[in-house]
Amino acid sequence: MSAAGPPQGARPPGGAARSGARGDHASPAAVVAVTIGEPAGIGPDLCVRLAERNWPARVVLVGDLEWLRERARQLGTGARLVPYAPGTTVPVGAMEVAHCPLAAKVVGGSPDPANARAVVATLDRAVDGCVSGEFAAMVTAPVQKSVINDAGIAFTGHTEYIAARLRTPHVVMLLVGKTGDSWLRVALATTHLPLAAVPAAITRDGLSRALRVIDEDLRARFGIAHPRIAVCGLNPHAGEGGYLGREEIDVIAPAVAQSRSVGIDATGPLPADTVFVPHAARAYDCILAMYHDQGLPALKQASFGMGVNVTLGLPIVRTSVDHGTALDLAADPVRMREADPRSLFAALELAIELAGRSPGATALRSRTQALAH
Repeated sequence: MSAAGPPQGARPPGGAARSGARGDHASPAAVVAVTIGEPAGIGPDLCVRLAERNWPARVVLVGDLEWLRERARQLGTGARLVPYAPGTTVPVGAMEVAHCPLAAKVVGGSPDPANARAVVATLDRAVDGCVSGEFAAMVTAPVQKSVINDAGIAFTGHTEYIAARLRTPHVVMLLVGKTGDSWLRVALATTHLPLAAVPAAITRDGLSRALRVIDEDLRARFGIAHPRIAVCGLNPHAGEGGYLGREEIDVIAPAVAQSRSVGIDATGPLPADTVFVPHAARAYDCILAMYHDQGLPALKQASFGMGVNVTLGLPIVRTSVDHGTALDLAADPVRMREADPRSLFAALELAIELAGRSPGATALRSRTQALAH
């Protein structure tokens, strides 16, 4: 993660939040949950820094209240953290916390499997709140996947966990970032898989469903009337006519053709090493990459520290940061102050925007209510 602090006046993806001190009382239309992530990482440190801004929503941190207070004290933020009380007015100058207690004492930089279930409990609390309508959206700080698995909990990532919990048949990971004066949106056909497992995971049906989800959510959530989607090839040079692999011919091109037949403006397969060239990327509203490290390096190089992860296809709004737990920063009482909060700020801003967008917000509320009954 970048150690540089946010430049003055920086505007993260999804619109500009208002900066400055809180007013007498927050009276927003939306309540947004922010899970604090791995307690031994920089997630809690970044979350308490959300109190630096006056957000156009009621922001509720989800995590251990006392640990957040301790990290705020160590950071010297002066953040006033109070228990979350639904249905009440937010106290002047306060940041609310929906308390999810930790099981073991936390040492910054040293994740403990004993706290893994508490980490997962924060996700469950936020998801349940979104489904019930208590929360309009959820934002997630980074977790340490390996430690959750060490505790005996099968966990591939936020995206997969939330999708499974909501019984959502198909979701798509989308990364959003600003590059120059334009937006770069990169979706993934596969997510957290070993590279050797990627070719078998790419199917015509899977790609067709991914393109449908992308097209629907770019229209409903992002307000793009006619999304243009570029589809990357899997192999170098998009297979070079079959000489460098046949996935483009046998799988990707047929999926693109099928999608076009139902009105989705998809183009491909295109060589990944050329579609991400800025002048080429600007011709599309989204680029669908075939695997994690095909798409994310380009996005992060262009907008690291300002990127946002959005899960498309869910019946709720969920965004996240574009970085990891940065255990080395969290372990150091001096360097912990260097952690860059811009991606979390951007993720919260975009969550607020997506939650309030119409008509997309109306459709999402209907899908959420259907899940609740």
